[in-house]
Amino acid sequence: MVDQDVVDEDLVDEDFIELDRVEKVFDVRKKTGFLKRERRQVRAVDAISFRVARGEMVGYIGPNGAGKSTTIKMLTGILTPSGGRLRVAGIDPSRERTRLAHRIGVVFGQRTTLWWDLPLIDSYRLMHRMYRIPDARYRANLGRLVEPLELGDLLDVPVRQLSLGQRMRGDIVAALLHDPEVLYLDEPTIGLDVVSKAKVRESLRELNAERGTTVLLTTHDLQDIEQLCSRVMVIDHGRLMYDGPLTGLHEVGQSERTLVVDLERELPPIEAPAPARVVRVEGPRQWLAFPASESAALLVARIAAEYPLVDLSVREPDIEAVIAKMYVEQAGKAVS
Repeated sequence: MVDQDVVDEDLVDEDFIELDRVEKVFDVRKKTGFLKRERRQVRAVDAISFRVARGEMVGYIGPNGAGKSTTIKMLTGILTPSGGRLRVAGIDPSRERTRLAHRIGVVFGQRTTLWWDLPLIDSYRLMHRMYRIPDARYRANLGRLVEPLELGDLLDVPVRQLSLGQRMRGDIVAALLHDPEVLYLDEPTIGLDVVSKAKVRESLRELNAERGTTVLLTTHDLQDIEQLCSRVMVIDHGRLMYDGPLTGLHEVGQSERTLVVDLERELPPIEAPAPARVVRVEGPRQWLAFPASESAALLVARIAAEYPLVDLSVREPDIEAVIAKMYVEQAGKAVS
């Protein structure tokens, strides 16, 4: 258990999570006629290998059905790999699931670990008993986590009466009460408003900085990755396609951000400095595309100085679009 405020430097390089050619194959039966079924195999995870050092925050992204959640379930011991080797803190999750449970925390964005009809504080008291958390540490952790996530006034409210954002913050507290060394987050900001997302992200940053908690984050929101992770892995069709910095992903996938500009009146297309370009105009609103690896600051400053600006916003590239461009790029290289 890592109790110190800062992780020792000699532990930072330790492979805390290890996957070596891990596979997961499901048998699927499909009805093909009266009393007839066809059996086939679906390879959800296909020979994936990667390492995550203690204290890292890593984004694990990909389109729906790519194998992200299957990987997380194998890392927690819910599923047993069909092949390969998997270790978390030196433990085989599927063989020693109970032992591992005391060292990990899990948040599934679309499922809650809280008791639906009980007040929030009762769920935490049950966690206290289940994980056999010492009383002093339970009280300290509850106080440390509840305040920044603004849950103090909600502890006596039944979980079913909480908003999605409040419940998500409640789930994060529940996952952290026992001081896990690694935290798996599966879509933790899905459906949250901007304010709730900011609170969740800030709490996760502080958790990693102060406690050295290792975080593996799956999400469809690239802003989650940009604000929390220095490293991103892309999975698609069960295979690891990319492992490196987010800037490198944008370069490989040739992804673009979109700057949406609202002007005071309808005008001709904005003359934007290359490589930015106008891709759409509707009345006083214009859409400009620019490389996702570049900052929007210079483009925004130029437009604000030369045009009657009312409002603007930046839209992040869609993960599916980034991966699709990666496929096109790889196919082009294979042909050449």
